[in-house]
Amino acid sequence: MGKNEVVSTIPHLSIKIPRIPGSIYRKTVAQSKFYYQMYLIRYVERRLFDLYSQGLFSGTIHVCLGQEACAVGVINALDIKKDIIFSNHRAHGHFLAYSDDVYGIVAEILGQETGVCGGIGGSQHLHTKNMYTNDVQGGIVPNAVGAALAEKICGSGAISVVFFGDGTMGQGIVYESFNLASLWRLPVLFVLEDNQYAQSTPKEKAHAGSLKTRADTFGIKSTAVDGNDVIKVYQTTLDAVQFVRNHSKPYFLVLNTYRLGPHSIGDDDRSSEELELHWKGDPIKRLSKKLPVAKKNNIEREIEDKVEAIIKQAIEDSPMVSLDFIQRDS
Repeated sequence: MGKNEVVSTIPHLSIKIPRIPGSIYRKTVAQSKFYYQMYLIRYVERRLFDLYSQGLFSGTIHVCLGQEACAVGVINALDIKKDIIFSNHRAHGHFLAYSDDVYGIVAEILGQETGVCGGIGGSQHLHTKNMYTNDVQGGIVPNAVGAALAEKICGSGAISVVFFGDGTMGQGIVYESFNLASLWRLPVLFVLEDNQYAQSTPKEKAHAGSLKTRADTFGIKSTAVDGNDVIKVYQTTLDAVQFVRNHSKPYFLVLNTYRLGPHSIGDDDRSSEELELHWKGDPIKRLSKKLPVAKKNNIEREIEDKVEAIIKQAIEDSPMVSLDFIQRDS
């Protein structure tokens, strides 16, 4: 692998994205790859809604409809062989952009032993390789700081990356994490996906002032970018990752986006007018306009066929997780 290339995070799409500034080839390759990943996330989550309505799993899910560009843009800028990723309750997009393991997450949410965590983690507690998720509000932020400290002590060159939402900016542990990360010069990238809502509470009713500037007092460099433009997210994250890795210092990346779906399932009291306005900025639609129609249609058909076959297989394959299995695995 050359120094101007980033290897695809999708195993069967081993596409290399050159980092040559202004490269038309780079943009073309990236747009196709990113569209594949973003459409995959969207299609899987829509089908999860269907599976829930059919009574095929219990509990709930927290989808990232409208936020796909955040997951895809950030994760493609990382060294996934060694960097460590932490996510929250809204983790499907991060998981799929990182692993492309559709079967693993579908079987997991269905509560089956063949799921990525044996059917006992569900939607919010996922783990594969160097990726960890947790639904405790803000709980994964200090985890990421601790992981960054460990990697610094080991001298691995790896960085830690943590995703959280604007609602989590109301948790004191975030600021304690900012403080230690800055004080100890830790290689951690804090990624705020500002989707404008904490469950059903609009951001302006929960936070005074600018969220972006909250890291300033800790001496942490920060940048805000349009989180619905996957190319901008990717390019900005490349710069942020380079800073964190080269200087062994934290960085705060703010992605301004919007949650197009409900908080979980059915709990949405936003007006149709507000939703209609934001659907116009749908990141997947924005990216699709940059692709040839034939290529866009081919990508969508490939994903739909793939996901439908995987869902069918997951439903047929394995029994629901049993108490004996949980006790054996504990």
